Amino acid sequence: MPRSARLRWSTASELLRLVHAEPGIARTAACERLALSSGAAAELVERLRGARLLAEHRAGRGGRGRPTTSLGAHPRGPLTAVADLGAGGWRVLLGDLGGAVAEVAAGSYGDRYPAEFLPEVAAAVDAAARGEPGRVRAVVAAVAGAVSGTRLLQFSTRGWHEANLGVLAGGTAAVPGVPLLVGNDATLGGIAEARGGAARGAGAALHLLVAVGVGGALLVGGRPVTGARGAGGEYGHLPFGDPALACPCGARGCWDLLVDGRALARYRGDPEPADPLAYGRDVIGAVRSGTAPAGDRRAVETAARALGAGVAGLVNLHDPDAVTVAGLAPGLRAAAPEAFAAAYRAGLMAFHRADPPPVADAVHGTDGPVRGALGLGFDEITGPSALARWAALPHT
Repeated sequence: MPRSARLRWSTASELLRLVHAEPGIARTAACERLALSSGAAAELVERLRGARLLAEHRAGRGGRGRPTTSLGAHPRGPLTAVADLGAGGWRVLLGDLGGAVAEVAAGSYGDRYPAEFLPEVAAAVDAAARGEPGRVRAVVAAVAGAVSGTRLLQFSTRGWHEANLGVLAGGTAAVPGVPLLVGNDATLGGIAEARGGAARGAGAALHLLVAVGVGGALLVGGRPVTGARGAGGEYGHLPFGDPALACPCGARGCWDLLVDGRALARYRGDPEPADPLAYGRDVIGAVRSGTAPAGDRRAVETAARALGAGVAGLVNLHDPDAVTVAGLAPGLRAAAPEAFAAAYRAGLMAFHRADPPPVADAVHGTDGPVRGALGLGFDEITGPSALARWAALPHT
């Protein structure tokens, strides 16, 4: 890309990323944030409107009685397709620059392996792209398993191992060259919290998702630290637990086995549940409502203590400014606050204990992985080179 073209689109990239982070931001506020003069802002916004990248809406009155406008997604602007490969099934969603998301397809895995169902997901992505001709400019897979590049390394709760996820973007022939980005669901949830959630503004943030096991990410400046292969953040497989317990991942003593629905079932003397996430929600919900027997309360307190102690260990390791938790973790904390708090404090090194980083419930909750996936997609879509390619397309 020529330097002149790159410079032409660099400020546009900054503005569009700001709009994605803060949909509906007032044009005057955006100009101040980017240090743009009113004339430069007017020219830029008009250019982006003409390129179907931005829409402008009347937003009341600004300072000194002057009307102002808010900035959002153009109704025919670029889209990110998200293939959400969760623990219980898959979904395909489309999202725009302003954060509007629509589910367009969903399905279950049954007893199939990835090679058997991924073509079905790819066909749904392709149908979504063809339904919005030319608009899908990135595909992001949010995966509830360990990933590296465009490969699934391990989905231990289902016994899946390596699989090629590249097929998910292979069907978007309507738009050649659409990139496929892949992220672990907990990592993507962390991106959402660091950029527009409970960890916004934190220089270093630790995010944890308790679903079927524990995943997470350390984020620095809103970007995840994912390791040499992109598979970092598998915190649930740290040996914080009982070494006598074998984990489906192949290791022993994993933290996973102390804090999720499988752990609650074991503490209660139940067999491993078919749906550990739903089981965990039910048990925790009953304890929070005050209708659960004493044994269930003890089970939840045991899991909350294990969660608090593990969070403390990760704070000692990473030294974050803030910690956010999602999935079952907010419910565990709320159902057994004293058990969590005591274990968290006891596990901290003395200098951390004097001023511990706050632990906050995730703002985006179960939507976090999809929100983070959209963030990755629009990082790609709003890069200067990608904007130049979009603007060069015929927009009729």
